[in-house]
Amino acid sequence: MISVDNLTVEFNGSALFSDITFNINENDRIALMGKNGAGKSTLLKIIAGVSKATRGKVTAPKEAIIAYLPQHLLTEDNATVFEEASKAFGKILAMKKQMDYLNSQLETRTDYESDEYSKIIEQVSELSEKYYSIEEINFDAEVEKTLMGLGFLRTDFNRPTTEFSGGWRMRIELAKILLQKPDLILLDEPTNHLDIESVQWLEEFLKTSAKAVIVISHDKMFVDNLTNRTIEVTMGRIYDYKTNYTHYLQLRKERREQQQKQFDDQAKQIADIQQFIDRFKGTYSKTLQVQSRVKMLEKIEIIEVDEVDSSALNLKFPPAPRSGNYPVIMEGVTKKYGDHVVFKDASITIARGERVALVGKNGEGKSTLVKAIMGEIEYDGKLQLGHNSMIGYFAQNQASLLDEDLTVFQTIDQIAFGDVRTQIKNILGAFMFSGEAIDKKVKMLSGGEKTRLAMIKLLLQPVNLLILDEPTNHLDIKTKEILKDALKAFDGTLILVSHDRDFLDGLATKVFEFGNKRIKEHFEDINGFLRNKKLENLREVERSVK
Repeated sequence: MISVDNLTVEFNGSALFSDITFNINENDRIALMGKNGAGKSTLLKIIAGVSKATRGKVTAPKEAIIAYLPQHLLTEDNATVFEEASKAFGKILAMKKQMDYLNSQLETRTDYESDEYSKIIEQVSELSEKYYSIEEINFDAEVEKTLMGLGFLRTDFNRPTTEFSGGWRMRIELAKILLQKPDLILLDEPTNHLDIESVQWLEEFLKTSAKAVIVISHDKMFVDNLTNRTIEVTMGRIYDYKTNYTHYLQLRKERREQQQKQFDDQAKQIADIQQFIDRFKGTYSKTLQVQSRVKMLEKIEIIEVDEVDSSALNLKFPPAPRSGNYPVIMEGVTKKYGDHVVFKDASITIARGERVALVGKNGEGKSTLVKAIMGEIEYDGKLQLGHNSMIGYFAQNQASLLDEDLTVFQTIDQIAFGDVRTQIKNILGAFMFSGEAIDKKVKMLSGGEKTRLAMIKLLLQPVNLLILDEPTNHLDIKTKEILKDALKAFDGTLILVSHDRDFLDGLATKVFEFGNKRIKEHFEDINGFLRNKKLENLREVERSVK
């Protein structure tokens, strides 16, 4: 058991949270929830030992292994993918190497009666006890199985890590964590860089093979499927629910309703007491009663109602101008980079008003197809856009296209028209821009803030073909729900590239699957597709390492 005792974190005399206490037990799968800025990542870093609390402590058994995956990594690149992942077993392999060395010393030395010889025997005995208590592991097979589960191909294993993007290096770090079989795994937004198949694999691994897990995630389905406990950080304290995210939301609603009732009852009581004091103040016969009520008021501890984000914004796209019957028609399209074939002979038709999801492992061509539709890259074959197609496009690098010299407010004010102009502050607030933040220059924003701002721009432009490439990576659950509701009401054609299953649920009615250089059409929603694919993919992963 790992215990968190009376943790307090203060910045400039102001407490982020105070006297937080809870225990982490084996088989706990904890979702750490709370609004942005509540202190979730800070709490995770303190448990991981990479940050310190102002007061309080985290206590763990001496041999306990706590592994932490932050949102952003700064990794060195001096090994292949397989070598880097194998570093997870570095301590065990070093133990074996040391044991072999000491045994060779015992075989060659002849000073049997010396203190040094006795010390070597003691060292070998101690190391042997530790080493042979570890479950026998086929290291290479475990590394292979884990890397392939996270989306790597065998052909990637001997490639240097320098050839991979930050997202793929994040997967290597995740593989190292999982291979260590730690007592506690701490994950901060682990699904941001994973495709759907890898998210499913990670979810299944954590449910069946991990010990204790604490996760911060905006992937609602991942959190719901994985966790059995929810800890909410709010207003400097925590609430601990022994249930998953969806049930926690209901319990939290009931808790706040109860708090509000107590607050209202107390406010009425205070008003009645104050009314008596005001009425009889200065009345000689009531002096004692007035003094009694004044003291009563002083002793009352005001009931606090936990903050709740009550901003309800019904965000809608402008009406979509009518397009032709088939906004996208592809016949025999092939895309190569040199000798590398991304996909070949792809023929797909997307009808007006259809909502399609492009899914598959990273690197199989989803974003490539989007770039072909946008005319950003060359390809072989025929690709035709329908009559009057007006495209709204959100690329993964959309944030870099913003005018950095404008403020947040000016960026939206430039494109807003009609009644929307009166709602700009509300719209910005829904996407977590409020107060002084709306006057910040774009150049001062973080990557996530720029992504949210670019999304707002897209929401306000009249289009009839929306193409969104990983739109949810930097959005919290509430913001994603606002976007999802807006997309449900959108009356044009929708193409979505996303690994967020909960976001796709109810949006996409057809799935195009990318894999093995092909694009396969599935006439079902995302849940039907995943039900049919999940067992197949897990069997494939298992078969591939036998």
